[in-house]
Amino acid sequence: MDMKLTAGEICNRKVTVAHKSTALNEAARLMREQHVGSLVVVEETGDGLIVVGMLTDRDIVTAVVAKDVNPGHLRVDDVMGREVITARDDASVLDLLASMRRESVRRIPVVGPKGQLIGLVAADDPMGLIADELHTLVQALVSQPRREQQARP
Repeated sequence: MDMKLTAGEICNRKVTVAHKSTALNEAARLMREQHVGSLVVVEETGDGLIVVGMLTDRDIVTAVVAKDVNPGHLRVDDVMGREVITARDDASVLDLLASMRRESVRRIPVVGPKGQLIGLVAADDPMGLIADELHTLVQALVSQPRREQQARP
């Protein structure tokens, strides 16, 4: 793996978003329809979609379901996490992983220089890259004795 890979290069650019005013039950339906566990909450500006929060399935469970709160009158703004950890699109994959570990988050929105949403990195995205590279390394190590035998019979 090229350790100079950036968050912008590995992020998923198809991001499911919501607005703070979105009804919570509509946000939950959107999660189900899109098969995602989170929505990036955005505000539309002249610079693009600006990240203002995250809503996860866990937020809904802990703030609504577990407390027997009627979700019918709630908006995304009532439940979303407001302290969003983001990564600049030019951040290295190693920095991204360090942020995930340090902040105990599984998903990080990737933003451009003006804070505009570019994509989303989930924890399994860099892990897939690392797994591929480890597999390649194992193949190289396994084939090394065979190469030595051919080079030095």
